[in-house]
This record gives sequence, C-alpha cells and structure tokens, in this order.
Amino acid sequence: MKDEISAHLHDILQAGRAIKEFISGKTFAEYASNELLRSAVERKFEVMGEAIARIKRDGPELLSQIRNHRDIVSFRNILVHGYDAIDDRIVWGVIEEDLDGLVEDVNRLLKQKD
Repeated sequence: MKDEISAHLHDILQAGRAIKEFISGKTFAEYASNELLRSAVERKFEVMGEAIARIKRDGPELLSQIRNHRDIVSFRNILVHGYDAIDDRIVWGVIEEDLDGLVEDVNRLLKQKD
C-alpha cells in the first residue's frame, strides 16, 4: 500500500475516533444545542470524506473494501456545499449507524498493510 493511502486511512481513523470522543456521553439534544460540538463533528466528517476522495485518486482498488464510500464523499459534499441545509438528525444518525462500520473497514485495511 502506498504511503499516501496509508496516511489517508490514518486520517479517517483519527477523525472517526475524534467524533466518538466528542459525542461520548452526549445525547442528540445536547449535540443539537451545542454549536461547537456540531462544528467539530462536521469538520471531522469533512476530513473523512476528503480522505476517501483522495484514496479514490491514489488507490481506487481499495474502495471496494470501504463500505458506503460513495455515500461518505457525498455526505462530505453536503456538509461543505450545503452548509445552510444540514439536518442535525441526519448527522447524528450517521454517527450512530455508519461510523463504527467505517472505522472497522479502515482498521482492517491498515492491518492488511502490516
């Protein structure tokens, strides 16, 4: 695996772990009412989406091993370009339903590298 791809995977992993740390012990209501928390989570999702887009450029053969990779990039684009229409319930749902799977996929890919 190219060093650039490994770096992108580490960026995804770090961002995913940060999101989990940010929201640890928080409810949706606390998330929705805290602008700083929402901004931090959204930024980390933007990093993840950009890292996936760079993996697509640098090592597209790996994308089949990352579930929902297209959705991740699309979500990033919504966060960046549709900033005025972000639904906090959708972001929270992505955290609850999809984040662990992405982190699992990235961990598996990084272990294959070793």
